[in-house]
Amino acid sequence: MQQADVIIVGGGIVGLATAYRFLESFPKRKVIVLEKERHVAEHQTGHNSGVLHSGIYYKPGSLKAENCRLGRAAMIAFCREHGIDHEVCGKVIVATREDELPALERIFERGQANGVACEKISRERLLELEPHCAGIQAIHVPEAGIVNYRQVCGRLAELIQEAGGRIFFGTRVTKIAADEKAVAVLTTQGEYLGGYLVNCAGLHCDRVSKLAGDAPRAKIIPFRGEYYELLPDAEHFCRNLIYPVPDPRFPFLGVHFTRMVGGGVECGPNAVLAFAREGYRKSDINPRDLFESLTYGGFLRMAAKYWKTGLGEMWWSYSKQAFVKELKRLVPEIEARHLQPGGAGVRAQAVAPDGALVDDFLIQESHRVVHVQNAPSPAATASLNIGRLICERLVEHA
Repeated sequence: MQQADVIIVGGGIVGLATAYRFLESFPKRKVIVLEKERHVAEHQTGHNSGVLHSGIYYKPGSLKAENCRLGRAAMIAFCREHGIDHEVCGKVIVATREDELPALERIFERGQANGVACEKISRERLLELEPHCAGIQAIHVPEAGIVNYRQVCGRLAELIQEAGGRIFFGTRVTKIAADEKAVAVLTTQGEYLGGYLVNCAGLHCDRVSKLAGDAPRAKIIPFRGEYYELLPDAEHFCRNLIYPVPDPRFPFLGVHFTRMVGGGVECGPNAVLAFAREGYRKSDINPRDLFESLTYGGFLRMAAKYWKTGLGEMWWSYSKQAFVKELKRLVPEIEARHLQPGGAGVRAQAVAPDGALVDDFLIQESHRVVHVQNAPSPAATASLNIGRLICERLVEHA
């Protein structure tokens, strides 16, 4: 039986950052990371668009706002120290209609409240930054950037192991038993014993919570985000990052343009119900996952309220012309011929029993277990500070 002071379930960026921060603070302690895949960063972390967020969107005082700002600074410092591909290139958030201006103003006010360096700019200034972009007014956020999060995770894994931590791959958790003294974890590769357990299982975090005997406050509903990529001869349409004014009802940022740190420009994503928690293709169907989503009262309440929006997102998924029409709101010169199919990611979105989409990070604690129940974007940007926050909570329990 393998033993450690802390066992972390999940080898995505939040789990790895937590292990790294714990060993950094307590170099003589032992940490084990359990990952069911064969490599780190195989799901949400490895399928995101690689944006380094500034923290402009989030409610002041929220976990997202606080951790994004501190995490961004920590991530940039980490990338510089370890030679990770990144660039602080800036972004624009663009209003294309008069009725979007009040929401743009609210975003600007949040940015100021959160200490984000940002400025409202005119159409003339917008065209200097993004010559092909439509818009009547915009916010320029020079602090935003792009980064290779797979590289970050690879380096974190190396540092964890160099510090004496261990990462076990192909190890899926099947049972958790916690008592007053320890946490026993049964897996497909044997049993592990730890003083404390941190659940960073992402797309499966609610299920891991149930294994530990802790009822999750919300259920994970998987939303697939699909991308197109600009063909090389059309990449000049986007210099850096171009975002629309997001719908305040949803924790999604809308279809946007993202220059990637490794080259190329992504366009998207939409947000459609995935028929599997790891359903990166339209054809991926997991009967258990789909049944759980469609029979969950919270999802049904959410769907009843936002069915029109959901149908629109699905239409973009199946109609390239509809997707292009949405992109043309930001860059009118874009045509279907400029696009080729890109990748897709699945967002682990926590949905409350009343149908509300959980907007903030959600961390739930019991005596010896800390569950990260909701950590979508900007969790990758914020990960190093989320890891520090979790370590502080572990110390409080000790």
